[in-house]
Amino acid sequence: MKSIAALQAVVTANPFDGEPSDAELDAIEQELPLILAEVDLLDAQIMTLDRPATELDERRLRRARNRVLVERRDLTNRIVTVAGGAA
Repeated sequence: MKSIAALQAVVTANPFDGEPSDAELDAIEQELPLILAEVDLLDAQIMTLDRPATELDERRLRRARNRVLVERRDLTNRIVTVAGGAA
């Protein structure tokens, strides 16, 4: 029977400290406008769950969907520009 004590150093060589790395924080910061737009869309959708959607609700949903699409486009363009690729 093999002991796993010999493998413990390999498994626990880099303990997870629970904090995001600088690269992960940069990625989150770059995606933050899209994340906020998606949160606004979710809020608009939640408001219409328990009642019929009014004209104002429909406008709010449409604007939130459009904002998500714009932010996705902008994020994609930023990623392509940084990566140096052509769309």
